[in-house]
Amino acid sequence: MTRASQPTRLPADVYESAAAATLTTSRTVPQQIAHWARIGRELEMSPRVNHRAVTEVLAGAGSYDALGEHEAAIVREEWTDRATTLRSRQNYAAQFAAAGESYSEVDDDGNLIVHPAHS
Repeated sequence: MTRASQPTRLPADVYESAAAATLTTSRTVPQQIAHWARIGRELEMSPRVNHRAVTEVLAGAGSYDALGEHEAAIVREEWTDRATTLRSRQNYAAQFAAAGESYSEVDDDGNLIVHPAHS
């Protein structure tokens, strides 16, 4: 028996992370969330993965160096997802402009572009 999907409220950060992940995957936002849910379910049920150790490292209360291969891979993937989400929220141009500071960047051709401070 196949059950229909049920509407579910998600925290904004989960939705935003899934939306950011769609830029590098071939999944839609709902597909990405379902993918993560399946992975989480499998991890929590897996006898090969120490879920508690992964949770402690992600919370900053455990040592990454003490993790096994499977746990370390899970933590690295989560760190990558978190960094991608944080980077997607940054607007450096607006931050530099608000601070009245100039900044520079490199364009797609490798040319240096300097953006002067606006007073």
